[in-house]
Amino acid sequence: MPNNRSAKKRVLIAERNRIYNRFWKTRCKNAVRKVLDAVEAKDAELAKQRFDLAQGVLDKAVVKGVVHRNTAARRKAGMAAKLKTLA
Repeated sequence: MPNNRSAKKRVLIAERNRIYNRFWKTRCKNAVRKVLDAVEAKDAELAKQRFDLAQGVLDKAVVKGVVHRNTAARRKAGMAAKLKTLA
């Protein structure tokens, strides 16, 4: 339990940031999952559209400081490799 005023404030800020980060991480995971589902369904056009959207979501998460840029790059590269198998 926090004892001083600044510690109480840090608890509130940490909770706010936790919820914000969870929102963006979930959004990233869902975007990547949609791409991989489209690849499994062998729908190249849908997979390409979802890949473009997923790249945008990952890039925004990097800018907001939720995901490390190398993590986003690794996920985009993995999606691109799976997408390339359809071509």
